[in-house]
Amino acid sequence: MRGRTQDDGSTPRDQRHDWWGVYLDAPDAHALARFYHDLLGWPMRTDGANAVIAPVDGVGYVGFQQATAYEKPVWPPRAGAQQMMLHLDFEVEDLEAAVAHAVELGAEVAGDQPQQKVRVLLDPAGHPFCLYAG
Repeated sequence: MRGRTQDDGSTPRDQRHDWWGVYLDAPDAHALARFYHDLLGWPMRTDGANAVIAPVDGVGYVGFQQATAYEKPVWPPRAGAQQMMLHLDFEVEDLEAAVAHAVELGAEVAGDQPQQKVRVLLDPAGHPFCLYAG
């Protein structure tokens, strides 16, 4: 991408300028960031009403943006209802244990499960995310 530094991996992580990420809207950005922090074990930073989690290596992150007019998406999609704009996927080694952990933290297993080795869950704000066995 023009205007973006391409790094060969030799630059220390905190000095890199090729970070990338996605933001999820949430009715409580800090609470949703804490959910994913607890689920993934990634460090969390707050910035006012917003928050970010990122793994300790690499330059990707997931941000959480406070949204006062937030509408929970539905899964599976229904005409006339708030649609999911994106979803996160996480590969796991033990699908049953990973699902149990996510539910323990506040996720809900979605009623529609379209694939055998994938579990669709809903985070506490209603965003669908998938855990899948590699």
